[in-house]
Amino acid sequence: MTEILHHQRAPARWRLSLGLLALLPLFLLAGCGVNSIPTYEEQAKAAWSQVLNQYQRRADLVPNLVETVKGYAAHESDTLQAIVEARSKVTQTQIPADILTNPDAFKAFQENQAALTGALSKLMVVVEAYPDLKANQNFLTLQSQLEGTENRIAVARRDYIEAVRVYNTELKTIPGRWWKALLYPDAQPMENFTVAADVINAPKVDFGTGTTGSSGSGSGN
Repeated sequence: MTEILHHQRAPARWRLSLGLLALLPLFLLAGCGVNSIPTYEEQAKAAWSQVLNQYQRRADLVPNLVETVKGYAAHESDTLQAIVEARSKVTQTQIPADILTNPDAFKAFQENQAALTGALSKLMVVVEAYPDLKANQNFLTLQSQLEGTENRIAVARRDYIEAVRVYNTELKTIPGRWWKALLYPDAQPMENFTVAADVINAPKVDFGTGTTGSSGSGSGN
């Protein structure tokens, strides 16, 4: 009877062994980074979503900021109009679904955002000539929110830049190049920010001393 049970158990053990051997290539593939490309791609897309969120947050602050400044510096119409037009371009320009792999669309996005940054920078300089405006609580609140948003933009851009670097490097190096050719032929390098940090980042205005300086976060964009 013992011998019969031994013979009955043997095929079961063989089936288990064969099953483990069949799974071995899958474990080896996973260890060789077969999933790295889609993983890095999703991380880059998530980082891009944060960039969009922060830029949208900034655009949402602009109307109230313009109205507040207008109440104290109505004759600064050129500066205010430049901000209104820059915001309009930012909010009305359609962002295509393929923007991350579309150089022209990505460049247009950068330029539109940089134009709004530049217009806001000029406004912060103009404000220095209006003590009453600088002391207005509503303006101080908006200015603080804008400064915080600029910092969040810098962080979001930094995270996106790093995520894209990792993803693009994976596409160009082994074994990522092999997996792209075999499994992910549609994977394309993503666009990255190229505008200099001193153009992107609005200057930080110190309302206590009336001095200005760069608010750059050192992201090296």
